[in-house]
Amino acid sequence: MTPSVSRACIPGLPGLVLALLTAACASAPPQATLVEETRVAMGSSLRIAVWTSQREAATAALARAFDEMARLESLLTVWRTSSDVSRLNAAAGSGVPVEVSADTASVLGTALEAGRATGGTFDVTFGALSDLWRFDHDQDNTVPSAEAIAARLPLIDFTRVHVDHAAQRAWIDTPGVRVHLGGIGKGYAVDRVAALLRGAGFSDFLIQGGGDLYAAGHPGARAWRVGIQDPRGTPDDLFATIEVENETVSTSGDYERFFEHNGVRYHHLIDPHTGWPATSVRSVTIVAPTAVDADWLSTGVFIMGPERGLALVESLPGVGAVLVTATGELRVSERLRDRVRVDHAPRTDAPAR
Repeated sequence: MTPSVSRACIPGLPGLVLALLTAACASAPPQATLVEETRVAMGSSLRIAVWTSQREAATAALARAFDEMARLESLLTVWRTSSDVSRLNAAAGSGVPVEVSADTASVLGTALEAGRATGGTFDVTFGALSDLWRFDHDQDNTVPSAEAIAARLPLIDFTRVHVDHAAQRAWIDTPGVRVHLGGIGKGYAVDRVAALLRGAGFSDFLIQGGGDLYAAGHPGARAWRVGIQDPRGTPDDLFATIEVENETVSTSGDYERFFEHNGVRYHHLIDPHTGWPATSVRSVTIVAPTAVDADWLSTGVFIMGPERGLALVESLPGVGAVLVTATGELRVSERLRDRVRVDHAPRTDAPAR
């Protein structure tokens, strides 16, 4: 989902899927302005916006931020044979550890922790299914056979992946097991860009890449307000809003990358235990202190479902969730109940657009 700053404050900005609805601009110092840029990175639109009076310094920081995102993509993507992840997958089962960057080792370590926390529901070795279910730029709207999926399920097992952080090496101990960091790598990159901007002296900014949005500080006297899209509404149909400051908002939904076949919706959030798209939830929005945790949690909670997913959320400090079930029921975790403003109940039968 994609953010934008309110056009009442900054003329000419597009109204995108996840809208920033703040009205605080009028109370900000008159010299403050939004310095922003949007590029394509990690397979989606990446938008970075800094609220500052130092336009020249902000422009330079944005350039460094996009360079950092490009560097991380070159390490974490599966679409380049030279990346750390591709080299790791190519060496699966060889018994030879692969030298990786500190960043790759960190992401892999967090991914393995996420796998343990979710009982394997979040599993970065879902890459074994990536050529059966195609939802990236290679989407072909094909439903794989049950036999083909069943044959791959034994290769989905995050415990087959190992990381030696001290030596910056990683290895996969079973041939055919493939790591894919699509559910966590972007969150890590957003956190790194946030650290870069803070290091450059900026405290009020937004970073949005795909479904991950990090909001730092505030524009003027008020926190950023983020809208949550109705999973069965149009892209600009926001059923709820929440104010955030120095937090990440990450949404996973069955309407983001999907196709329909014979009246059935097939989407990119695959349950690693079954090999099929998860069916108990329409969307999950996570609010968390870091983007990397919000990223894997939005995916993990979506697949875990309302009961197990919300139980995990409630057990984690500083984490909250807004969840829409498969029947359109709205569920809000305890930590967010006083923060979420619900404008209307999620729609139950409106077609996704």
